[in-house]
Amino acid sequence: MLAGLILAGGEGSRWGGPKAWALLPNGGSFLDACEMVLREAGASPIVATLPPATEDPRIDGLEVIALPEPGMDMFGSLRMGLARLVENPSWRVVAVLPVDHPLVRPETITELTVVAGPAAIPSFNSKHGHPICLARTVAESVARGDVAGPTLREVLHAVKALSVPVDDPGVIANCNTPAALAAALIVSGK
Repeated sequence: MLAGLILAGGEGSRWGGPKAWALLPNGGSFLDACEMVLREAGASPIVATLPPATEDPRIDGLEVIALPEPGMDMFGSLRMGLARLVENPSWRVVAVLPVDHPLVRPETITELTVVAGPAAIPSFNSKHGHPICLARTVAESVARGDVAGPTLREVLHAVKALSVPVDDPGVIANCNTPAALAAALIVSGK
């Protein structure tokens, strides 16, 4: 079984506000798109870390964690989200999806979850991207603080994450500015 974690706690300074609320051409938010792709891939539970003092967006099936302070780094946000998820014993793999990757396909997440190993990283045209999938044992170690990072990249290196070639340009579409979103939409054909 699959769990999902959306990392959306950043201030979004390059976007002009939190990217969780940035809009896609269809009018849906990045947060909506990320929750939907995880749900369509079969993830349950799904947790999202959001900026401090954020109101619950009331998305069915999404549990929200407002970060305790502004400026918390992504690894701290990751640890908080994983700590909440490990309370639920029903899953064996978690897909970690930054909110600025709203163009990923559900099939890509499914493809990553069947890889045997401690972690899987998608690659498109030889470039690593997101989401990454962590086996429960790795997620529990990160949540407990046994794997200190200081970034997810170090954790993935330490556990010898497997690179998985995928046919999905959305995995490398880091939509952290409006211009980056426009370019990614052209490449992905959306």
